[in-house]
Amino acid sequence: MSHHASGPNFSSPRGDARLDITDLYAFPTTGDRSILVLNVHPSMAVNPTRPTTREPFAPGALYEIRIDTDGNSIADICYSVQFSSRGDGKQTATLRRITGAAPLGALEGGEVIVEDAPVSTGEEAVVKTAADYLFFAGWRSDPFFFDADGFFNGMQFTGADFFADKDVCSMVLELPSAALGLKQVGLWARTAEKTAEGWTQADRGGRPLQAVFLAGEQREAYLTAEEPVNDDRFVGVFAHELEHSGGYSSQEALALANKLLPDILLYDPWRRASFPHTGRRLTDDVAGDFFKMLTNGKIAGERPGAHGDLLNQFPYLGPPHN
Repeated sequence: MSHHASGPNFSSPRGDARLDITDLYAFPTTGDRSILVLNVHPSMAVNPTRPTTREPFAPGALYEIRIDTDGNSIADICYSVQFSSRGDGKQTATLRRITGAAPLGALEGGEVIVEDAPVSTGEEAVVKTAADYLFFAGWRSDPFFFDADGFFNGMQFTGADFFADKDVCSMVLELPSAALGLKQVGLWARTAEKTAEGWTQADRGGRPLQAVFLAGEQREAYLTAEEPVNDDRFVGVFAHELEHSGGYSSQEALALANKLLPDILLYDPWRRASFPHTGRRLTDDVAGDFFKMLTNGKIAGERPGAHGDLLNQFPYLGPPHN
């Protein structure tokens, strides 16, 4: 999450930027309602194998926000979005609500919440209303802010925001908070596509920037794990990186790694959102906080602020730049 290049070698998962999860957000709004935002398909992705400019989302693929309501790191509720192609780059979306344990790709038992919602490709945000839900899908301005050039320059941060003019493809859902439960829940997102061998998960994550700790086969194993219930197998890798990058003692690194895993975004719909305590707002400086944690407080330099094109109403993300 927030890495904008999820694959094992900092590429797009399965060679398709449309399956690349960039960020997951969750925050309450007025009237005991919640906003869930899943962003994919970063405009800065280099994707020579599968051109994606005509259709923002991969037709037939699954884009899901998964919700654990009882603290066992296994989803009890899933909001699953699937896109169809109408030709000439135009697409529509179908949103389903699936409850209980279900194998990847099992959509038949899900309740259709939104059907044939048009995907926005221009500046105007086309919003679909269905019962107690609002839904949007399409290109938007990327709300993530971070001095990426400073990171690749030995963490010499200057405050320049690499993402100030970048776009993503967003799915934004407004729903009654009661639909998530009456207490804290755990959230994560995943994408999957259907292959000749069946459904295959491409990407997943809940907390921002977690994949920074992993590379190669370990990252592939992390991203394709369908549920975060077994994320404790990555604690050692996380702890090793924390020792190396932050100079933590082995005990400190192990304790911090156990706080970062399982890879779940905790969210209490009945409290004010502020990462990492509960949920994540579009204005939370997750990158600044992450690298302060990673380097054990040694990070220096100014941080860019939240983007000025955010909206104060649904779908909250600003219009796309391109």
